[in-house]
Amino acid sequence: MERVLGIGGYFVRAADPEALGAWYRDCLGLDLDETGVWRQQPGPTVFAPFEASTDYFGARTQQTMLNFRVRDLDAMLAQLREKGAEVVDDVQEMAGVGRFGWVVDPEGNRVELWQPAA
Repeated sequence: MERVLGIGGYFVRAADPEALGAWYRDCLGLDLDETGVWRQQPGPTVFAPFEASTDYFGARTQQTMLNFRVRDLDAMLAQLREKGAEVVDDVQEMAGVGRFGWVVDPEGNRVELWQPAA
């Protein structure tokens, strides 16, 4: 059986695509080249379907949630707050998995930040 090799892209609708792209660059440090390619660091990627009724993504209208791996969750959340981003106050920890925090991008999409367990 042929298998997928990894995530090839993540595409999101935006009222202002240029401003949203700038927010991801300036607030989260997403370094994209001129064609939109981001060379991410190797590491785990989780694929997990959730119940349709979940509140985990924030608004029920949000169908998917982007999750970024981070080195230092506390430092990232502090950086986002300094830049005026809407940071969710709750931080959760899962034994053996890591710590999780959330930020809402300027288009209202909840984004998860994950510091994997050491």
